[in-house]
Amino acid sequence: MKKPKATDILIGILFTLFIISLGVIATVNFRSLYYFDIDYLNIANDSGISKEIIIDNYNALIDYNSPFFQGDLKLPDLSSSLDGLQHFVDVKNIFTTFYYIAGITLILCGTIIIYKKVKKDYSYLLVSSIAVLLIPAMAAIASIINFDATFVVFHKIFFRNDFWLFDPSTDPVITILPDTFFLHSLIFLISFVFIGSLILFLISRYLKKREIK
Repeated sequence: MKKPKATDILIGILFTLFIISLGVIATVNFRSLYYFDIDYLNIANDSGISKEIIIDNYNALIDYNSPFFQGDLKLPDLSSSLDGLQHFVDVKNIFTTFYYIAGITLILCGTIIIYKKVKKDYSYLLVSSIAVLLIPAMAAIASIINFDATFVVFHKIFFRNDFWLFDPSTDPVITILPDTFFLHSLIFLISFVFIGSLILFLISRYLKKREIK
């Protein structure tokens, strides 16, 4: 592989932001993963809350985290403390940011693809496929070594308070959101990003072979 051009590296960063943001959005909205984990992780038995109530409250939480949802979070059956509600406001703000990043980078990446196609310059694709993997690879390695520590570090980076440390007696929602579910969500996100990287790589290989012919 030739030394990548500076512009290709910058494009790779854009594709990284786009694919990771898209992956976060897909992961948050892939409710089937949580529905599966309700039974797989015995969430109903461990929390003492029925499956139907768990689903209703989880759906309310995911609906609230959509940037298109207007209003305050109201869990149908579970009480919430002021600190707990503030944490979910912070979470919603983070998810909304990912939507903005995805939208902006989609436009930029689309423009770049059209421009590079006109120039018949596809070197950015291979560089981007590698760049896209870097952050997920680091997250995967850190999680394999110690997921609990990685989980804590993540919260300390993204949140400026300790409201994420829920007390089950005041915020019983935490009993239906076990750490293992977040691990599964991370695996889904990393898999999504890996597939995005693989697609860029395969397109790069295909175009390179076509140029040789």
